[in-house]
Amino acid sequence: MPDLANQPLGVFDSGVGGLTVLSALQRALPNESLLYLGDTARVPYGSKPLDMVRGFARQIGRELLRRRVKGIVVACNTASAASLPELADELPVPVWGVVDPGVEAALAATRNGHVGVLGTVGTIDARVYQTRLEAAGMTTWGKACPLFVPIVEEGISDSSIATLVAQHYLADRPAVDTVILGCTHYPALRGTLQAVLGADVTLVDSAASTAAVVARDLRRTGLAAPAAAEGSVRHLVTGDVATYLHTARVLGGPLGPAEHVVLDALEPAPG
Repeated sequence: MPDLANQPLGVFDSGVGGLTVLSALQRALPNESLLYLGDTARVPYGSKPLDMVRGFARQIGRELLRRRVKGIVVACNTASAASLPELADELPVPVWGVVDPGVEAALAATRNGHVGVLGTVGTIDARVYQTRLEAAGMTTWGKACPLFVPIVEEGISDSSIATLVAQHYLADRPAVDTVILGCTHYPALRGTLQAVLGADVTLVDSAASTAAVVARDLRRTGLAAPAAAEGSVRHLVTGDVATYLHTARVLGGPLGPAEHVVLDALEPAPG
């Protein structure tokens, strides 16, 4: 499918957190054209009802399809929890989330079967990681860490403030030997979290795990861009573009041309 292989790969998130996934995809698939949509006009997703987030994901999926993407990566834990697998069933292109790759990596990493999950309120309350891990026989502990996102976006991930907040959130943890970073912002806090948790705890970065799965699947299905293709990154932003680019620079995300996009109205809720 040479024509399809040359089409861009769509990636979306509620804002800038998914840039960690975008960076991982760029490293794993340097020849791909990547089209990233940051829904900054409606950020954050983590505190919103999952039905609402499901509607956002469906709407963004339509927008990316209109721009002829060959597949879509839901680079947001809350949107993955809310919309998958239903979104994948509805769309005519492959769809990947960040949850299943993170679970697979944690199952491979754990030694004692006790796995922790750090995420937004929406992700933790939905129990998308915990349910999958427990079905595989694991014992789980989930912790919502809402202050981590503003810490990352303020560029203070390695500060004493970040350490104090991490110590607060992790104070009641059980004897987990593996912890999933269940929000795409959290890899920026890896150093701080590792210091608080200790060197014997394995941190699972769902961004890197997701990129590895997407790369594998594109190659298996013949959808990977040709080796001679020149990779690129473009950004679509539902909120203020200048603010988005400023935060993207703070996070060290892949930069590229950015434009404002207005999404179609949401479909009415069923029932």
